[in-house]
Amino acid sequence: MFKSIVLPVVLLGVATTAVADEGQWQPHQLPQLKSELKRIGITMPAEKLADLTRHPMSAMVSLGGCSASFVSPNGLVVTNHHCAYGAIQRNSTPEKNYIINGFLAKTRAEELPGGPNTLVYVTEKLENVTERVLKGLSPSMSGRERHELVESRIKALVAECETDKSVRCSVPAFHRGLEYYRIKQLMIRDVRLVYAPSDRIGNFGGDIDNYEWPRQTGDYSFLRAYVGPDGRPADPSPNNVPYKSKDFLVVSAEGLKNGDPILLAGYPGRTSRYKLPSEIRFARDVDFPAKVDSITADLSVISAATMGNPAWDVRYASVAKSLNNVLKKTQGLLDGFARKDIAAIKDVQDAEFRAWHKQHGANGPKNLLAELDTVIAQDMAQSRQEAAWLEATHSDLLRSARTLYRLALERQKPDAQRETGYQERDLSFIKARLTRLEQSFVPSVDEARYGAALARYARLDAKVRPQGLDALLPAPAALNAMVKSSELGDTAKRLAWIGKDPEAFRKSNDPFIQLAVRLHDTGMVLENRRSEIDGNLERVIPQYMSAVIAWKKSQGKPVYPDANSTLRVTYGTVAPYSPRDGLVKGPFTTVEGIVEKATSKDPFIVPAPLLEAIKQKRYGVFKDAALGTVPVNFLSSADTTGGNSGSAVMNKRGELVGLNFDSTYESITKDWYFDSEITRAIHVDIRYMLWLMKEVDGADNLLKEMTIKYPKK
Repeated sequence: MFKSIVLPVVLLGVATTAVADEGQWQPHQLPQLKSELKRIGITMPAEKLADLTRHPMSAMVSLGGCSASFVSPNGLVVTNHHCAYGAIQRNSTPEKNYIINGFLAKTRAEELPGGPNTLVYVTEKLENVTERVLKGLSPSMSGRERHELVESRIKALVAECETDKSVRCSVPAFHRGLEYYRIKQLMIRDVRLVYAPSDRIGNFGGDIDNYEWPRQTGDYSFLRAYVGPDGRPADPSPNNVPYKSKDFLVVSAEGLKNGDPILLAGYPGRTSRYKLPSEIRFARDVDFPAKVDSITADLSVISAATMGNPAWDVRYASVAKSLNNVLKKTQGLLDGFARKDIAAIKDVQDAEFRAWHKQHGANGPKNLLAELDTVIAQDMAQSRQEAAWLEATHSDLLRSARTLYRLALERQKPDAQRETGYQERDLSFIKARLTRLEQSFVPSVDEARYGAALARYARLDAKVRPQGLDALLPAPAALNAMVKSSELGDTAKRLAWIGKDPEAFRKSNDPFIQLAVRLHDTGMVLENRRSEIDGNLERVIPQYMSAVIAWKKSQGKPVYPDANSTLRVTYGTVAPYSPRDGLVKGPFTTVEGIVEKATSKDPFIVPAPLLEAIKQKRYGVFKDAALGTVPVNFLSSADTTGGNSGSAVMNKRGELVGLNFDSTYESITKDWYFDSEITRAIHVDIRYMLWLMKEVDGADNLLKEMTIKYPKK
């Protein structure tokens, strides 16, 4: 059972009247939003939604970067196609290309291993541990001392929680360090690929349509969670059995219409709603343009280096897909900042807050805002050096060598004193990353990428290049010989370095291990400086957030923490939008749009069975009465971000009606500022999924396994 949650006094009076559909709410906050949920037509009691042990919240799971939900009592999980892409790619070869051809296991024996990076996390327990993390911190501590003490307390809380390797615990910060919650999750390690449509369905439109509307993308896949015969998580084994989930979502094929309410639950990654104007300008003018340039150049190198080699193209498919997604989102943020001056909007809000704080903040710490501005400036300056470091070390071989050497150094310490990410609990993840490299690595491609990154680094202003780093880096001309003589490209030899002591690394002749050893001290200087800055941020930002919450509460505005990869609930309605004067988009697209976009070239190639089903209008019960055809995607006003991919979209009764997978291009800036007029999330309609499963891919076994409510005749 979940322990009761005691909120800080500052949050007890959170306003119950939200503005528009803004807010990524912690489940326990939902009873405060009863009037809002009732206003849009949600019939489920808010108290039920707040209880993580009851339907529907008990069916929600995390994939560690994406969201998902159980849809049968036998561990069947539905998520996005792009969230299962790693598992699809892992099992694909040029001869058996499941990316292009899709995959369906008609029996459980045919299900394919998802690989060590494919995990399912089931939240079991949540408790407020703010006092245990923050109690007794001295104002006289340096930033680094404070940060390290907080980290040590968090590690102790995690160690206390992780009684065996079946669970994974975390202690994330909320409201930028004002609160901390300990979250205990069952970690299922045997996850198998069950069904994925062709990429020409699951990624129809590709990067061209990414973040665009209208969309016609069937972005869904099915996985299955397996456990040992005793019902507990176990390493992958033929003896394992499907996980018996405590709850699962009923699927509703009854559909939605414009204006209908929806609930959305998942694990959104990161938002920056409470950033200062100076932080927005730094992102807009410095950080994001540099990121766009770097990713664009890297993708160009990958494309050139893999051209003409299908096997290499498959190996880097997932890498390129991820980079393209980040690129389009980052460029979308820049375009959004250009379209609407969010920094100027924040200037007005910041001025209003500072005026309010001057009048009402007398009981708070003196010089808070001056300190805040100082530490934010330090953070931005440090971020530029860290970005330069990433360019200077942009190699999978070097990244592996640095991880292995750091692991060797950390294992000289008691486990509790090791850096987070290098404790015994992290060893399986390190091994998984090092093993996963064999599916997404080609030596000559890594050489080309690193050479180009070093050239980009050399063009950076000397002021942002970490002191002393230039002299430690290899000449681009030396990379070919380094790659050829390194043994780290071999998975077995790479893994064999785990467990060796630091002296073995220092004596190694492997050029990438030598480089990792050479770079270590400079890297630690950066890391220690980051600890100092983070400690100061962790001291000042929570004080600022406490004041901001009090200010917003005085205005009756919603108060919710920025997204931080923990379970959140948002709500909204099916709704069109107007991106510019005279143009209205949405809220539904249909299968006819697929035919309209079809060409003979990727990413608009349509599988022949799908075209045939559309042309023959074999729509059956999945035909929408108003549209006269099968809906594919729909828009809602729900508040989402990265990490919400795969999130369950539910109707007013908590039944599954779709999956979240994207946002419109105009909505990308919602991570920084929520504009209710144009912010829209994009979802795949469950009716399109079910129709494809029945009429195109023949997934009758899965249709029978799920509990589906069909429209009344």
